[in-house]
Amino acid sequence: MTGMLASVNSLEEALLINPLDIDIIDLKQPAEGALGALPPEQVHQIVTAIDGCKPVSATVGDLPMLPEILCPAVTSMAATGVDYVKIGFFPGDKWTDSIDALSDFTADHALIAVLFADNAPDLSYLPTLRQAGFSGVMLDTMDKSRGSLSEIMTMADLAQFVNQAKQLDLLCGLAGSLQSGDVPALLALNADYLGFRGGLCEQHNRVAHLSMQKIFELIEIFNNYEAEAVA
Repeated sequence: MTGMLASVNSLEEALLINPLDIDIIDLKQPAEGALGALPPEQVHQIVTAIDGCKPVSATVGDLPMLPEILCPAVTSMAATGVDYVKIGFFPGDKWTDSIDALSDFTADHALIAVLFADNAPDLSYLPTLRQAGFSGVMLDTMDKSRGSLSEIMTMADLAQFVNQAKQLDLLCGLAGSLQSGDVPALLALNADYLGFRGGLCEQHNRVAHLSMQKIFELIEIFNNYEAEAVA
């Protein structure tokens, strides 16, 4: 079944959602961009506090596709003890060089490549990522003002992404300004997880405070879908 990933930006938020029926706690700083990063020392503090109760992922930030910049960032974030390190594949001409360099990390760390639906993602890189040892791949959005992932890509294209990732034995995730109305159709695609930030916050504002009402609403949608699927 598809799991739920919740992005948080502080120890307080992480501890708030830790007891809830959420599958992955994701650490990022939305105020710093699409994949804005928290400082590694703060990430380590949160990982220590969660103490293995749930898998934890963290982004390395909105960084250019340059190995000399990406590799030190991955080194620092991996040292915090997170279960997954997420790396945004932003526009640039050194994707192949970056993947080659990052392959040095994949034996010891689970790396997740984040492709962007609003940047015409090149799915032909998925086999390359798998060969380099990446653990997973996800689709997200760079420009949060353009709407949700479901508005930017068709269900057919999203299904193709999920199917291709699964055929390559890559974990696959879908995210990008997702709201409760997006969830039922996306759950039917059977991705490994759906990721949320703005959909968990007051007024759907990804830099605002978490809304427990919205969090519980999403959890109920996931649980109801799962119950219907096994009935």
